[in-house]
Amino acid sequence: MLNKPVCDSWFSTKRIREDLYLITEPYYYWYNRANLWLIKGQTQDVLIDTGLGVSSLRQYIASLIDKPLLAIASHIHFDHAGGMNEFERCAIHAAEAEALRRGDNYEALCTPEQGWVQDEHFDRLPHAEFKAEQYTLHGAEPTQVLQEGDVLDLGDRALEVLHLPGHSPGCIALYDLRAQELFSGDVIYDGELLDELHCSHIPTYIATYERLQKLSVETVYPGHYRIFGQERYHQIMQEYLDRRRHPGCPSEPLMIQ
Repeated sequence: MLNKPVCDSWFSTKRIREDLYLITEPYYYWYNRANLWLIKGQTQDVLIDTGLGVSSLRQYIASLIDKPLLAIASHIHFDHAGGMNEFERCAIHAAEAEALRRGDNYEALCTPEQGWVQDEHFDRLPHAEFKAEQYTLHGAEPTQVLQEGDVLDLGDRALEVLHLPGHSPGCIALYDLRAQELFSGDVIYDGELLDELHCSHIPTYIATYERLQKLSVETVYPGHYRIFGQERYHQIMQEYLDRRRHPGCPSEPLMIQ
């Protein structure tokens, strides 16, 4: 780490459309690098996931915020909930609210023994004093505890909370019925799906996908990797179900998503 330069800006932004921005942490390992989605609404804005929390996301997005902001963690894992403590209004599903409240490094998968946060995962440093071995999840008091079926009213659109466990007990996605858009967190993305973590449960993941197969989705904005559409959405789920419905199938997950 000593030979790595400090980056000028830890984050980068891509404008998807007028009301949607994708924020990423480009100097962090691509395999674990989360997609952070800023949705601009008429009466409030929503930020889905907050990244590692190693640099101030709140300050970075300040110029984009002109109304009340709700920061939502799609689940407790460190690459998604690391920056939640920065935001006055923050939300997470009830199943993981206590873990966020107490800054539970084990549930966030970032204890030194778990080994997910490593020096080699940082191409540049977020600040000069940064050391991967000192990384910790900062606790945050949820101002809103989410449940299945909750609706977030942004004035010009509504986002429904879907509780979709399997990867972890409190995994959620946000669904826009009118636009048929799914902000999926780590429930579904176009990459290696991790379901053998200590917090994962394969039969529950199967049930989640069987539910999602019935959901009308045109576009998925996932927690990792690229945006994809309806055809790939169904392919990913069917491939997973075909593999996991047969017991004894090997899997060797390497990193946390």
